[in-house]
Amino acid sequence: MQDEEFWAAQFEEHRPRLRAVAYRMLGSDAEAEDAVQETWLRVSRASGDDVENVGGWLTTIVSRQCLNMLRSRATRREDPLDVRVPDPVVESGDGVDPAEQGVLADSVGLALLVVLEALDPLERLAFVLHDMFAVPFEEIAPMVRRTPAAARQLASRARRRVQGATPAGQPDRARQREIVDAWLAAARGGDFAGLVALLHPDAVLRVDTGGAGSKLVRGAAEVAGQATMYRAAGLRSRFAVVNGGPGIVSTIDGRPTAVLGFTVAGGLIVEIDILADPQRLAALDIAP
Repeated sequence: MQDEEFWAAQFEEHRPRLRAVAYRMLGSDAEAEDAVQETWLRVSRASGDDVENVGGWLTTIVSRQCLNMLRSRATRREDPLDVRVPDPVVESGDGVDPAEQGVLADSVGLALLVVLEALDPLERLAFVLHDMFAVPFEEIAPMVRRTPAAARQLASRARRRVQGATPAGQPDRARQREIVDAWLAAARGGDFAGLVALLHPDAVLRVDTGGAGSKLVRGAAEVAGQATMYRAAGLRSRFAVVNGGPGIVSTIDGRPTAVLGFTVAGGLIVEIDILADPQRLAALDIAP
């Protein structure tokens, strides 16, 4: 029988992977950490004597915990049309060559996370585990209480909905930064025409304030119009790497007021996801 010290060491070794699975499943820093902590509680109460694949066992536990949390979230949500932007992972981009930015451990584009939010919990689990972490369908099947073939179908349905959420090909980070810098300059100057020129005709803006003011806006002109309206007194904005892609952090008196994540394809902005929920922003680790 292995002692608690052994399992604690094993758990810490696998924690980064468990945290990455939970973040992709839940799109929330706080909930992901809760899922990982609950996984440790379950591990510490189990003997684990007959475990041959420790990583697979831990992934199964955290995945089931995330599945329960997703189902609970779905029952609590009063309005299925609520606009929700997942918690962003922010890395300062000031003074750093974007072409040399490493991919964050928890990096997955906000646009992709938004699509994952709309999936059925079982579809999300099957897609995340198989397509992002290469977990075989034979291991996913017991988690979703389906056959391996049915688990494969869940992932396939999710994949069809996810296609297009992430631009194909290797991104040009330097060009992406130029586009976001141009967006920021045009927004500061109230340059409506300049903003429209940077946007795809079918661009989408998603704003999550945590309550009133949350909105979903479609169309280049409509999105540009929203950007020209938001010029609060004392507002400062800087470039940042948000979920591995180009973004902006806006602050007033050093306090974050919004994090913007941009999806750029074909030299145009196709999606802007903004988290402006004060409570969730305060909980994020954003450098001043």
